[in-house]
Amino acid sequence: MLSYKSFEPEDMPEFEPDAKIGLIATVNPDGLPHITLITALQAKTPNSMYWGQFSEGMSKKHVKKNPKTAFLIMTLNKELWRGRALWTGEAKEGPDYEMFNKKPMFRYNAYFGIHTVHYMDLIETYGREKLPMGDIITGALLTRFSKGGAKKKGETVLRPWAEGLFNRMDALKFLTYVGVDGFPVIIPLIQCQAAGSGRLAFAPSAYRNELASVPPGSTVAVFGITFDMEDVLVRGVFNGYSRFRGVRLGTVDIDWVYNPMPPKQGQVYPAVELRPVAEF
Repeated sequence: MLSYKSFEPEDMPEFEPDAKIGLIATVNPDGLPHITLITALQAKTPNSMYWGQFSEGMSKKHVKKNPKTAFLIMTLNKELWRGRALWTGEAKEGPDYEMFNKKPMFRYNAYFGIHTVHYMDLIETYGREKLPMGDIITGALLTRFSKGGAKKKGETVLRPWAEGLFNRMDALKFLTYVGVDGFPVIIPLIQCQAAGSGRLAFAPSAYRNELASVPPGSTVAVFGITFDMEDVLVRGVFNGYSRFRGVRLGTVDIDWVYNPMPPKQGQVYPAVELRPVAEF
């Protein structure tokens, strides 16, 4: 994959609309991957990016302890840009703060606005990409046919709603893992589906070479989102590839589920113990 040190100036306006998918992958204090939806993500200059924060999620804490990130921007016409960046700081006032809060998504919202602007220096990008829809459709059909053979027995991990989201053919999914250089990597994994409530499965027909670089036994995160902006994040162990019903599938055994949607983000699995409020 070709790598560039800056965005093409003609590409930068493509990142400005809020009607897009913007993802930032971070690394948590335990060295594990995390993905967050940031629709406000865009280029500030050919060599830098910025994004507005309106909710309190884990990624905003992660970048302050480990500034290494990966990003993905996908427009409605299925073109995308990916790369790596370093978080460099934040601002709670100024022209950029005012610009984000004047955008229609936040200007006319009675419940929340942008309260912090985050800045990142671009490390590298791979230029404009097109989703390989033929390979994705083939992979989705192969996965649907064979995933029953990959089903894992055990306790319920994904709730029916989340399992249904991963099984939707029109939902988008993305995988991230931490590379040997400590930067997270984002790979589109739209063909991925749930093989029961405790496992994800996918045929590696799309992005085959990139998926081959994911080490078996490593912890990966998979983010699923619909065009209604419903989303869920899971994390688990990538088992590598095996044949199920004659089809080669990669599988991920899920051990952590997270609700990224505002107004209340939080861990879903393992269940978090409820504790009484002791201080006011």
